[in-house]
Amino acid sequence: MGLLNVLASRIILAAAVIDDILGLIVLAIVSSVSQGAVNILQLATTAALSIGFTIFVLSVGGRTVGAVLPKVEKRMKGVESQFSLAMILLSALALFASYAGVAAIIGAFLAGAALAENVNHRVHILAQDVTELLVPFFLAGIGLALDINVLKDPKVLGLAALITVAAVVSKFVGCGLGALPVGLTEAKRIGAGLVPRGEVGMVVAQIGATMGTISQQAYDVVVVMAVMTTVIAPILPTWTFGSIARDPEESPLTIE
Repeated sequence: MGLLNVLASRIILAAAVIDDILGLIVLAIVSSVSQGAVNILQLATTAALSIGFTIFVLSVGGRTVGAVLPKVEKRMKGVESQFSLAMILLSALALFASYAGVAAIIGAFLAGAALAENVNHRVHILAQDVTELLVPFFLAGIGLALDINVLKDPKVLGLAALITVAAVVSKFVGCGLGALPVGLTEAKRIGAGLVPRGEVGMVVAQIGATMGTISQQAYDVVVVMAVMTTVIAPILPTWTFGSIARDPEESPLTIE
């Protein structure tokens, strides 16, 4: 919609990143619980590792990569050496996260956060190409694990509808209330923009299904909810941002 320069949009993007990080930390904690009986010490250790790992990479990871990357790149002779280093760091942090007892996606996510401001535009283009190659396989895997027959059960279908409504209302109302200090109109825009529960929710569902911590019915419900909130996503911002989209000069939120 060409509205990334609007304050509400920037709040949505920042909140979405924080939301994903918190979701990944919760995933790490739940994963540790699923490995057997609840061990408070082990759970606390996993939570501390997840939070500490996240804070450490977000706070010093970018500066460290910015300092080390040019020196290592000079010693490499590859045509796309910076991209190669980015993929190595991504894989290494994903592996480290796995050994630390948290989901590999956490390490990969944080590698992207550390690299984002320290690599040239060419790396972003190549990473997007890799994404476009791999994401269809990921989504196909999600779809193949979905058992449509389960949704024929009225109870499961009803639960999926209820969870979807709860997901939309909780994000719209919850995030909107949190954004009230910037005004009611902006709060509605922010609440609407944060409704989608996209790929991270699907990753969590897939990990839970793989580990056997959620049933097939629960997996199907989560996937339906994630898909439906993503389908709803373009509708709500069009409604809440409509006046700005028609006239960018109309809103005082536009940042020059």
